[in-house]
Amino acid sequence: MSDRVFAVAWLAFCAAVAWLAWQIEAPFSYEPIGPRAFPLLLCGAMAASAAWILVKPDREPDWPRGPARGKAIVLVVAFLAYAFLFEWLGFPLATALVTVAVGRLFGGGWVAVAAGGAGLGGGLWYFFDKLLDVTLPLGRVFAGA
Repeated sequence: MSDRVFAVAWLAFCAAVAWLAWQIEAPFSYEPIGPRAFPLLLCGAMAASAAWILVKPDREPDWPRGPARGKAIVLVVAFLAYAFLFEWLGFPLATALVTVAVGRLFGGGWVAVAAGGAGLGGGLWYFFDKLLDVTLPLGRVFAGA
């Protein structure tokens, strides 16, 4: 029953975010598909997953307990921090930091998660910004603002 309650709440959240994403208006066309496509696609994928949970719930859902609950809370806080610091720190640094936090949370070594974070932050920024021409913020650290 609890997973169905979660699915309904998540569907409501997806609907609210989709409504907000639909309000996004670009003053000029700087990308082929515009800025609202990514959040709408993400909402669609999340809503489909929530609908699946609603239709086919687990018979006995096992919610996190003990240390696993703490890790789940840290994970949610890390992604909320990522969302709030994204523009200020910029995509490369914010992505690198959240990658390090998640990697450490799941037992990765410092050198491996630092290298992975740097590679993911810089590599994804280069891929999206330079190759796909999707503008991502560099933040105050790299842009010098």
